[in-house]
Amino acid sequence: MSQDSASLSEDQLDGPEALQAAAARKQRLFDFVILLGLLVAILIVYAQVGSFEFSNLDDPAFVYQNPHVANGFTRATIQWAFTSQTVGHWVPVTALSHVLAVNLFGMESGMHHLLNVAFHILTAFLLFAVLRRATGSRGPSAFVAFAFALHPLNVESVAWVTERKEVLAGLFWFLALYLYVRYAEHPSTGRYLEVAAAFLLALMSKAVAISFPLAALLFDVWPFRRIERPDVTWRTLIAEKIPLLLLSVAATYVAYLTQGASGAIQAFPAPLRFYNALMSYGIYLRQIFWPTRLAVFYPYPQAIILGWAAASIITLLCVSALVVSVRRSRPYLAVGWFWFLATMLPTIGIIQAGKQAHADRYMYIPMVGLLIALAWGAADVCAKWPRLRWGMEIAGMAVCLACLVVARTDAAYWQNSGTLFQRALEVTDSNLVALEHLGLYESNTQRLPAAIAHYQQVLALDPSNGIAEAQIGADMERLEGCAPAMPHFEAAIRLDPNVLGAYLNLGNCLALQGDNAGAVRNFGAAVHLNPQDARSLEGLALSLSKFPDRLPEAIQQFQAAIRLQPRNAKLRGEFGMLLARSGRGEEAIRQLQEVYELEPFPDSEISATLNRLRAESNRPAGGH
Repeated sequence: MSQDSASLSEDQLDGPEALQAAAARKQRLFDFVILLGLLVAILIVYAQVGSFEFSNLDDPAFVYQNPHVANGFTRATIQWAFTSQTVGHWVPVTALSHVLAVNLFGMESGMHHLLNVAFHILTAFLLFAVLRRATGSRGPSAFVAFAFALHPLNVESVAWVTERKEVLAGLFWFLALYLYVRYAEHPSTGRYLEVAAAFLLALMSKAVAISFPLAALLFDVWPFRRIERPDVTWRTLIAEKIPLLLLSVAATYVAYLTQGASGAIQAFPAPLRFYNALMSYGIYLRQIFWPTRLAVFYPYPQAIILGWAAASIITLLCVSALVVSVRRSRPYLAVGWFWFLATMLPTIGIIQAGKQAHADRYMYIPMVGLLIALAWGAADVCAKWPRLRWGMEIAGMAVCLACLVVARTDAAYWQNSGTLFQRALEVTDSNLVALEHLGLYESNTQRLPAAIAHYQQVLALDPSNGIAEAQIGADMERLEGCAPAMPHFEAAIRLDPNVLGAYLNLGNCLALQGDNAGAVRNFGAAVHLNPQDARSLEGLALSLSKFPDRLPEAIQQFQAAIRLQPRNAKLRGEFGMLLARSGRGEEAIRQLQEVYELEPFPDSEISATLNRLRAESNRPAGGH
């Protein structure tokens, strides 16, 4: 290289553009280190969930007992995802994510948990990217991202497979907000449509995302300060959000219909609902700063305590007045506070869905507002008193480290339903839901006396609880047989005519005793309660098959059950044997061949029947 070339190269390196490029590379490196730190910290907390079981609270309905999810990606499954509800939720994007997880991992529960963790990591990355780009401040943005990623209140959303819907809604929420940052920088129709598309995905993950237009409007105040531009008015900003608001209204209407249709809307008295909403705001504020004694379920209050209600009202009004009074000098306080208040509204319980007083998962998006107020408040203090900077940074790191330690401990309670609901009983009082699900876990793990004891505790607190009565009967049947169990099934039906399991178990007992008419009656009631329950259809089909004149009905019920569980070898075997007894040899052969596809070594009766039918139809004998 010539001397002139070398000199030219050095001049270029020392030029303004080269210095700017080097500075940009340095900034990107800092951002990369923060993202890497986020990844490592989240994995320290949540890597353990890879060995966790499914929970028996909603996970069966959403994943491992959901026939649509188990069937994989088919036209019928996609249609179901967009046209049906699960446990009171219309969440097609979340439903399809569960289908994808089953396609990839089967029913390996740990992988389903880790997929939640992966989505949480992406959400934390997006949150950092949103704040970093919108404000230009790395330190406060990093604190908010770390505190969000590691806060114990978010353990429920990440460690509970069912709450994939909360994590996905958060992921698409912050994607929409990132795209809105780009739109605010250079508005265009294309960029607005990108925002709307991401927002729609958030709504189809969970309806809690409906408050996004309000959050976007708050960002117009700060950090964008769009309202301060001479060509922008409140009218133009609000008009700009109308298409997004229409999406919110539509999602709210669908959510109300699905919650109502599922029976999730609770008829608590209006004064008690407003009281609980006020108390919940106060509890969430306490938990954001002192997240202890967290539980998967918090029982609803039974009475109004005026003193606590007054304290909550005063707190909310005083903080609101304070942030409004300093909105010009410290706009981030008002934005963060009203972000919290507004994004909590869909789940605060004015319209109560579910029996819980409040829930940790509901803070997944709202907590970000409070963290923003804290982070930029601390940054302002450091700007005014620079000597406090190191102290503030150490305090911020200490907060994140404390969150990591507590969250890791809390996440461990989610390893199975036993540890989860035992913890809930330790930190709450009169928790019927925790008692019921701990009893169910003990039933499923063969600890039948302990399960019966927990269900008896439920009945002591709620003598009209038909589910507990039915579960006592189911456990008694396994311990001592049908005779002592049947009175409990009958009592459960008297207490609550909608307890599916009571009809199923009573039908099974009657069938064992030879009372086929009684079995048909009870299995028929179970099918009427839930036409999509394959167990009920199977029981009804087998009971109907005992009556020669009702064989066509039995065949119809078997066909309906197989449509729900096409890969159930036992079900196909029973159906094939019924067809063989009915003289429908060709159809029986097809069904029994399917059994071999699903289960290479079926029982000898099936093998013998298939060989006989093949011989009768002049086909080569032998196995499949």
